[in-house]
Amino acid sequence: MNQIQLLDTLVWVWLGLALLSTIYVAWDAFTRNPELKVMRWGWVLVTLYMGPVALALYVLTCREPAPETHEEFIQPLWKQGIGSTVHCVAGDATGIIAAATVTALLGLPMGIDLVIEYFFGFAFGLLIFQALFMKDMLGGSYAKAVRKSFLPEWLSMNTMMAGMFPTMMVFMMGRDMRAMQPEQPLFWAVMSLAVMVGFLVAFPLNVWLVATNLKHGMGTVRALGHGGHSMEAERKQESAPRPAPKPQPAPQMEGM
Repeated sequence: MNQIQLLDTLVWVWLGLALLSTIYVAWDAFTRNPELKVMRWGWVLVTLYMGPVALALYVLTCREPAPETHEEFIQPLWKQGIGSTVHCVAGDATGIIAAATVTALLGLPMGIDLVIEYFFGFAFGLLIFQALFMKDMLGGSYAKAVRKSFLPEWLSMNTMMAGMFPTMMVFMMGRDMRAMQPEQPLFWAVMSLAVMVGFLVAFPLNVWLVATNLKHGMGTVRALGHGGHSMEAERKQESAPRPAPKPQPAPQMEGM
């Protein structure tokens, strides 16, 4: 078996394990896990990209070990950071991979390819996975959800792309040009590797974003995010009447 055959075998094994991992996570997330629906989809997408690595993270941080224990199980900050990173990567990586597939099929140069992927990844992550899916939690207004999500999403996406883009460039511009062809399994294996590197680079920032309440981690409708922050409490805070401004004393006329 030569090097190319060995590489192809490893690629097919990895893609097969990724598919099996995704099937298990999808089954567990949608039948046993009380996690929010957007996070269930996030875990499914991230497992599709990261395979057994994401499966291990899911079991360690999100899979409910026993009934009614989910909130306590996910409470540690590092687990909340994993959840926040999953939410980021699920949206941004989906946009990047979709854009990379289209630009590769069109034969666009690598530099133009990366620019399109950056903007499409950010737009999909912000406008769909953050603002649209989380707008009820952020007050019910889509425009307000976009404004609130913009900065943390931009920071998180940039760290993820700082890991993804160099990995893609190194392996796609190497000797095996099949890595640039979406119809080849090697293309998807490189994308998988790039997402894993991006996840690793983005994780520390997401821990900080959760700790500073700029992003949410994982949680059920009963307890969302680090410290048991609840959706109901957030909705009440959004709808609470604002105090009326204090009346200002009338200005006194000089000479009176």
